Amino acid sequence: MIVGVPKEIKPGENRVALVPAGAEVLVSDGHEVRVERGAGVGSGFVDEAYEAVGAKLASRDASWAADLILKVKEPIESEWPALRASQVVFTYFHFAASESLTRALIKSCAVAIAYETVQLDSGELPLLTPMSEVAGRMAVPEGAKYLERVYGGSGILLGGVPGVIPAEVLIIGGGVVGTHAAKMGAGLGAHVTLLDVSLDRLRYLSDVLPANVDLVYSNRHTILEQLRKADLVIGAVLVPGAKAPRLVLRADLSLMKPGSVIVDVAVDQGGCIESIHPTTHEKPIYLLDGIVHYAVANMPGAVPRTSTLALTNATFPYTRRLAREGWKTACRSDRALAHGLNVVEGKVVHPGVAEAFAMPLVTLDANR
Repeated sequence: MIVGVPKEIKPGENRVALVPAGAEVLVSDGHEVRVERGAGVGSGFVDEAYEAVGAKLASRDASWAADLILKVKEPIESEWPALRASQVVFTYFHFAASESLTRALIKSCAVAIAYETVQLDSGELPLLTPMSEVAGRMAVPEGAKYLERVYGGSGILLGGVPGVIPAEVLIIGGGVVGTHAAKMGAGLGAHVTLLDVSLDRLRYLSDVLPANVDLVYSNRHTILEQLRKADLVIGAVLVPGAKAPRLVLRADLSLMKPGSVIVDVAVDQGGCIESIHPTTHEKPIYLLDGIVHYAVANMPGAVPRTSTLALTNATFPYTRRLAREGWKTACRSDRALAHGLNVVEGKVVHPGVAEAFAMPLVTLDANR
C-alpha cells in the first residue's frame, strides 16, 4: 500500500501524523511511505530522519497520490481537490462543525475515518484522549494569560497571592479535557468549580482531584449561578461525533464579570458557548460584550513536539492495521476502528454527522 503524509497547512498547525519510527515500521511491513518535504519539521523531525528509515520524500501532489492518507487536521478547502474516490483519509475531521467539509468528502467518494470517533466498548475515545489531555492542560494557562489587563482581561492573577483571593475557574464538563483543566487550575492555586451531568463521574473525580476543586451537578440553574462568580470559564463538553450542546447562551454573558475569559475547547465540534467562533494561534482572542473569548481550534498545535508524540503513540497501531489489512477488513475485525468511519464512498455512516445536517444515514454494512 502507498501511505501518504502531507504537510499540515492549516494556520498555526505544526504537528505531523507519522513520526520516523512509525515510517520505519510501515516500510518494514512492505509499504511505500511518501512524506511531503518539511512535513515533520515543525515537530522537530527533519526530512533526513524519514529518508534514513526508508520513507520517500515527496512533493505535495505525490504525498496526496496515495491509498492511505495520514493527517492531523481535517483537509482544508485548498486540499479538497486532492481527495479521490476510495482513498482512505485518517485524521481528525470534526464533521459536525462543518457542513461544507462534510459535503466535500461526500463528493470525493473517499473513505473518511475520524480519529475523534474511534471508540472502545468502554466508551473511551483512544485517539481523542491524548489531544484532550494536551488541550485540557493548555486551557488554564492560556486563560490565565488572557486575564491580564493588556489583553482586555480583568487583571486577575489566577492563583492570587497571600492576602488576595485567587481567581474563580468554572469548568463545564468533567471528561478528559475538564479533568486535566481542573488539575492545572487547582495546581496553580485557583478555586475551581467543575460541572458535569454524571453523578458517577463526579464521584470518581471527588477521589482524584484536590480539595480546591468543587464538584457540582450541572443544570441550567447551576451554570447561571457559577457564571456570575467565574473569572475564567472553560468549555469542555463533548458528544462524540456530534455538535457540542450550547450550554452558555449569548445573553448569559451579561451575567459575567467584565474582563472575564472564556476558553471553549469544544470549538472543534461547534463549541458549547453560543458566542464562540473559531480563532487561530495568530489571532487567538476576540472581545464580545466585555468578555474575552479564546477559541483556537487546534490548541495542541502550539506544542507540536509533545502533541505529535502523544498523538502518534495512540494512532499508529490503527494506522498499521489499516495499511496491512485495508479499511474494510480492519473495520470488520476492530469495532473501535469501525466507529471511526464517518463518510464512506459518498455516504454518511456516522449518526452524529447525519443528525447535524439532516442527511441520510447509511448503516455500515451497506458500505461493505
